[in-house]
Amino acid sequence: MSGWRLRAGGRIDRSRPVAVRWCGRPLEAFAGDTLASALLANGIDIVGRSFKYHRPRGLVAAGYDEPNAIVQVGTGDRTIPNLKATEVEVHDGLEARPVNAWPNAEVDALAVLGLAKRFIPAAFYYKSFMWPDWHLFEPLIRRTAGLGKAPGGTDPDSYEHRHAHVATLVVGGGIAGLAAALEAGRSGRPVLLAEAQGWFGGFAGVSERVGDLPAQDWIAAALAELAAMPHVTLLSRTMAIAYQDHDFVTLAERLGDHLPLSDRRGPRQRLWKVRAGEVVLATGAFERPLVFPGNDLPGVMLSGAAAHYHARFAVAPGRRVVLATNNDRAWQAALDLARDGVAVAAILDARTDIPAALREAAGACGIAVLAGHAVADAKGGRRLRGIVARSLDARGRATGRGKSIACDALLVSGGWNPVVHLHSQAGGSLAWDERLASFVPAAQPQNCRSVGAAAGTIAGAVRPLWQVTAPSGRASPRSFVDFQNDVTAADIALAEREAYRSVEHLKRYTTLGMASDQGKTSNVNGLAIMGELLGKAPADVGTTRFRPPFDPTPLGLFAGHRRGATLAPRRVLPAAEAHQALGAAFEEYGGWMRPAFYPEAGEDERAAVAREVRAVRSAAGLFDASPLGKIEVAGPDAATLLDRMYVGTVSTLKVGRCRYGLMLTEGGIVFDDGVVARLAEDRFLVGTTSGKAAAVTASLREWLQCEWTDLAVAVEDVTTCWAVMNIAGPAARDILARLACDIDLSAEAFPHLAGREGRIEGVPCRIQRVSFSGELSFEIAVPASFGRALHDRLMAAGAPFGLAPFGVESLMVLRIEKGFLHVGSDTDGMTLPQDIGFGGPVKSKASDFVGRRSCLRPDGQRADRRQFVGLESCDGRVLPVGAHIVAADAAPPAASQGWVTSSIASPTLGRPHALAMIEAGTARMGEAVTVWDEGTRYPARIVAPCAYDPEGARMHG
Repeated sequence: MSGWRLRAGGRIDRSRPVAVRWCGRPLEAFAGDTLASALLANGIDIVGRSFKYHRPRGLVAAGYDEPNAIVQVGTGDRTIPNLKATEVEVHDGLEARPVNAWPNAEVDALAVLGLAKRFIPAAFYYKSFMWPDWHLFEPLIRRTAGLGKAPGGTDPDSYEHRHAHVATLVVGGGIAGLAAALEAGRSGRPVLLAEAQGWFGGFAGVSERVGDLPAQDWIAAALAELAAMPHVTLLSRTMAIAYQDHDFVTLAERLGDHLPLSDRRGPRQRLWKVRAGEVVLATGAFERPLVFPGNDLPGVMLSGAAAHYHARFAVAPGRRVVLATNNDRAWQAALDLARDGVAVAAILDARTDIPAALREAAGACGIAVLAGHAVADAKGGRRLRGIVARSLDARGRATGRGKSIACDALLVSGGWNPVVHLHSQAGGSLAWDERLASFVPAAQPQNCRSVGAAAGTIAGAVRPLWQVTAPSGRASPRSFVDFQNDVTAADIALAEREAYRSVEHLKRYTTLGMASDQGKTSNVNGLAIMGELLGKAPADVGTTRFRPPFDPTPLGLFAGHRRGATLAPRRVLPAAEAHQALGAAFEEYGGWMRPAFYPEAGEDERAAVAREVRAVRSAAGLFDASPLGKIEVAGPDAATLLDRMYVGTVSTLKVGRCRYGLMLTEGGIVFDDGVVARLAEDRFLVGTTSGKAAAVTASLREWLQCEWTDLAVAVEDVTTCWAVMNIAGPAARDILARLACDIDLSAEAFPHLAGREGRIEGVPCRIQRVSFSGELSFEIAVPASFGRALHDRLMAAGAPFGLAPFGVESLMVLRIEKGFLHVGSDTDGMTLPQDIGFGGPVKSKASDFVGRRSCLRPDGQRADRRQFVGLESCDGRVLPVGAHIVAADAAPPAASQGWVTSSIASPTLGRPHALAMIEAGTARMGEAVTVWDEGTRYPARIVAPCAYDPEGARMHG
């Protein structure tokens, strides 16, 4: 290919040269060029190397279907790998180089692989590297694999997300898209038009017209009208990358990639999340290459790409050009080039019934026409030097005597494939169009429609020509179908011979369509060639799945602002500053930064936890329980909903009382637990564990919205609206009585598992008598803004009684001593309610609830299921968490009977205590077992989970 810049024409700004470097070499480029057009204008024909054989590759396309010109842009931490040169807009300071080539694309050391091509066909790696051991070959393969190089440092750019709701989303800013946007915009509805390129108007050619107007004049008028509509948003450099359920479309907008670094401000890219009333897909069509021997030589280009380089960039693909096609549309590229002074040596058309108007137009330009002919071979070593044309028989095989034609550019067109990717992602089906020899959109379940070329409205019929073969019909190993991955027609024939005939097997066996262009130029040709081998029509062969994103997308764009500290933002307690002042050691629990313990001078964690536990048991402790989930469930059917969601019965709960509740998944697995309080006849406060507030809220809402739509219930997560202080210990009531509170706190008026609403220190409050420590305990909730004040008042009031703050680690010791279950620590993804002592409620509850049927299956009734029990260490050593339980006399390896779930050295008991899940554990009380951990044996005995105050006298005092 000997591309060159025409002296006039195009839509570049010749008064603004741009400093661009390719492999360290300066290029002549102008504002408005892409890197691809600049390379072509500078006569650079080898722009990359293929992935497998490292064969020289030239430009094939002009858009996002480009398979060859894969480049690395930028340097240092701002380098971006695997961009298509066709999508890179030039700017001052642009540095670019090809990927997968060393030391460069012109001279690539790994091109030696091409010499061994016959020994490394499709799927050779599946067969060749299994013996004697894959790991011998893996390091070399990993070093050789890959395309560009990802930067090693932190991404210096930022990204943002934006949401939009519009009546009409138009994807594609070509002529069809502009027309659709005008139609929607004139109705006064909000419209968003997204165009992937940096300009609107698509790939209109030099001589294309819209009605009576030249295409460019019509485009300018349409854009002016749309820009004047305040309810219309025009987004260029914005690609629709995914179409999901409920007409939800995600767009990737490039904000700064086309600018010099010095001019970039704000985010590099923006991810749009668009909900649309209707979606119009004006995504156009991709042109198919022709498959013939030597079709991968630099100099072979799609006719539509050549027309685009000519019209927009005033670049010709070569000095002497030949066109090979099977349709009307491709002719215009050759005719326009000839009219601008480019030598067009010949047009080869596979059809014999060429329209007379086209023949006359070619004759007027002095172009020879060879009807019923195709390219039987392309000649040249590293670059195209000429072709051999032969006539085609009825079966599309090259016959007769060949005619040699010298050329340095060959334009090819095998027809057009509507861009149906988004249509298919939306759930739309495809139909085979015999006239176009391509798949076109058919039924669409969502509210979208395809228009223009995307709908298959492409003028002229096509003679299907999936590959040009010799009279024998044998596929050539030099006929490439997937240019980037070096998949040939012979590889497809090999896959057929070895029975990899379905499209998904073909894809994986040969890597057809698995390159960074996702098969945009190769898939239809590949599956049609397989169809010929099987004697099937392409429609019967089928297509592979169209997966998002439509084009490779930076991972940073999906992350948006979620990076570093904002990846999973840590939540801070309302009284965090008070805890800091008390010297709390903070750790993250379920996304909250919470005090783990409060060390005093000279104390380590174990000593601090022991002191805090003793304070709670002997006097009182103060614990910040603000992260515990708090969900308000209100409405006339609130009790009915909660009855269906919990193992226990909630509807019998009296106003002002609380009840422990266990929630299951549909599979019967323990999901969460907590305390449910009835605030009024139609209003409940659902308590959850700290990490499950959002999940429980989502579950309640999902059942209401998807299954029980007849229930009148509102669900609202109010966790962060309230600060909660838990005061626990024998002196808890006396300390709380020192604060001004209008709630009677006496044991008679306020028993265990009661809840009251009132005011404390003049602030609205909710107080519940619940305990996770086994002591007399009050949970006081106030509006979050008063959390710090309540904490400080309680600490001051409790000072004479020896009140001490205690953290999460101390609470865990207190609950393990008491034998209280902690969902997630003592349960796992196989735990059923009967495993933790809730078998009775499951069977006795009269009404149905989520998960009931699942936990009553035969597997759930096995007597040998793992059950929640306690473990007593027989030699005084603390049992390791996660250690397995085996029979007392077992010599490992032995069958595991369960494992330790929680374990402590109890300051209260003066000995270790552990909790465990053990097979048939409740029937084995007192039995000796061995705890086995990494080669160490621990003698133990199965006991009841509760080792402290089993009667519960202290908790109910």
